[in-house]
Amino acid sequence: MRKFFTLLLALLTLGLSGCGYNTFQTTDEQIKASWSEVVNQYQRRSDLIPNLVNTVKGEAKFEQDTLTKVIEARSKATSIQATPELINDPAAFQKFQQAQRELTGALSRLMAVSENYPSLRANQGFRDLQAQLEGTENRITVARNRYIKSVQDYNVTVRSFPSNLTAMVFGYQQKANFAVENEKEISRPPSVNFDTAPVPPKGGASGATR
Repeated sequence: MRKFFTLLLALLTLGLSGCGYNTFQTTDEQIKASWSEVVNQYQRRSDLIPNLVNTVKGEAKFEQDTLTKVIEARSKATSIQATPELINDPAAFQKFQQAQRELTGALSRLMAVSENYPSLRANQGFRDLQAQLEGTENRITVARNRYIKSVQDYNVTVRSFPSNLTAMVFGYQQKANFAVENEKEISRPPSVNFDTAPVPPKGGASGATR
């Protein structure tokens, strides 16, 4: 009888392996790890923003609307709890993605406007923060790409035969992923060319924005 149960257990193990059960476990762990890295890098970016905003505030007549939008976008992004459960909720994931996209856009605008302020561009503290932000944006891109690949592998297993049968039995469903539309624009790091002098506005005025 013991041999029978041993044989039955071996057959079940082989059956589960052949139907993708082990693949589900492996890819699910990869998704969790890659998602954790995405969240860490977004948090790193968020932590840089207060110092960046305070540094920019020191520049006289800097566009307050631009700063306000960065502050508001950061507040919105950090209000969303990026829990592991979020990746199983397409609507919540979309909300998270949209908030991070808006923050990326607000930061890009701030960096673009800063080109009109030579004294700000010459500020070593600002330059250091800009470099840190740019490096973090690059790490976000890498982390996002790893997450995208992990979810793609998992979702293919969910849809493919015969592993789709295992997915049905154990309740595995496709996971949310970052949208591929405009991925380059979304993940492009805010950048400032400190070697390029700002173009003065028409009328001869320089250094101030309209």
